[in-house]
Amino acid sequence: MSHEKVFTDANFKTDVLSSQQLTLVDFWAEWCGPCRMLGPVVDRIAAANQGKITVGKMNVDENPNTPQQFGIQGIPTIIFFKGGKEVSRLVGFQSQESIQSVIDDSH
Repeated sequence: MSHEKVFTDANFKTDVLSSQQLTLVDFWAEWCGPCRMLGPVVDRIAAANQGKITVGKMNVDENPNTPQQFGIQGIPTIIFFKGGKEVSRLVGFQSQESIQSVIDDSH
């Protein structure tokens, strides 16, 4: 079962930038091998941090505006937002431990 939200160009401002809660956004695409490898890791992060942070994914092929706005050049890219601002960014495949350490440091 997936614990992630689906972020789109349409809901990004409301669901991510307007949130005061730490929000993890996984920018990915269907054709991206490392993105598919990262998917289960992000799901475990979502499950482990349920109620503490918001976790979601944004398909960059279906939603080109937001990734462009935040200068996404390679995927997968994970950006953490809090209070409408980027607080951290991880590019490429990441271990569950490295993602969790950013969450723990930002909380």
